[in-house]
Amino acid sequence: MHHLVVHFVHVDLATALQVVLLGFIGGVLSGFIGSGGAFFMTPGMMNLGVEGVVAVASNITHKFGKAMVGSRKHGEAGNVDKKLAIFLLVTAVIGIQLAVFINSMLFRGGTGHGAAKGAGANLYISIVFSTILLFVALSMLRDLVKSRNAEEGAGPSQKLANFFNKFNLPPVIYFKVADIKVSLWVLLMVGVATGYLAGTIGVGGFIGVPAMIYILGVPTAVATGTELFLAMFMGAYGALSYAYQGFVDIRLTMLLYVGSLLGIYLGVFGVKVVHEKIIRLVTSLIILLCVLSRVIAIPVYLRQLHLIQMDPGYDIYFNLTSKFFLFASGISGCLVILFFVIRAYRQRRGIQHTIKVACEQPVDGVEQESLVVENIVN
Repeated sequence: MHHLVVHFVHVDLATALQVVLLGFIGGVLSGFIGSGGAFFMTPGMMNLGVEGVVAVASNITHKFGKAMVGSRKHGEAGNVDKKLAIFLLVTAVIGIQLAVFINSMLFRGGTGHGAAKGAGANLYISIVFSTILLFVALSMLRDLVKSRNAEEGAGPSQKLANFFNKFNLPPVIYFKVADIKVSLWVLLMVGVATGYLAGTIGVGGFIGVPAMIYILGVPTAVATGTELFLAMFMGAYGALSYAYQGFVDIRLTMLLYVGSLLGIYLGVFGVKVVHEKIIRLVTSLIILLCVLSRVIAIPVYLRQLHLIQMDPGYDIYFNLTSKFFLFASGISGCLVILFFVIRAYRQRRGIQHTIKVACEQPVDGVEQESLVVENIVN
């Protein structure tokens, strides 16, 4: 087994602190956006010198625990369609297996020798990551622009869902919680795509949630809850599949947890006090900077694979620029969220103080009442 272990990065204090910071920022974004934050943590670990496959594998293992907590909360609110999740899970497993096979084959494969061995997988992960997330970010920005012109609360477009419903290929299955009828073949397509992307870049929810909303016609809250329930099992299966191949670095997973469990609480509080349009704008800009960060790293992998001629001395500059854009996107995103959280907290304290002062005015027998009001506010 020794030949598997050498793929793991050396973790010193500086690396450990950077991984914790990645986890914290990922956690804040995760709580704030409702996604796993892997779009930030996977490229972040790759910038620290972690092989792409190990970064994806360690992230999927980390995602499993977070999804378990999130899906329980959504389950209590009645936002999980377990029947739909089971149908999607069966097909997602095929997608995950395909992703693990391609990633591990590219990592070990070909004529790879030295740095070029892992470069094939790194290049493949970076290209899939950049393409998918660029599409997601531009779609979010387009929706934002369109929603400014549309009436408030118009809800997501049903054009795609109606288009797929026309096919109505049997067997057609009814899902009670989501209140939709869907062809099994459409479910197969959505499940395989979600599983494949979760297994390839560690980002499944970004595709799973929009696919459920726009293709299957699932209500937004149910789509989010069902995706988290699904992510719990997909994360567990992906973690086991990658662990079997020897790619899960449990040290990185634990360090991510240290940061993300703290960050997620901050993000969740932010959601309560920040307008949804600001959330979507911040998210799309962070994703675009993450994509830019990954694109900047691509020439290094191309050089390692001897696909372009470049002085190896330039690698460090590409990596530093890539790291700068990644951390700039995450830290600035977190600062924006923190700004709104602190502002909302101060406004709340101001309102509490005003009520308290008003209640302490010497009016007959209202001392008791002021305590009641204070308790309600708190």
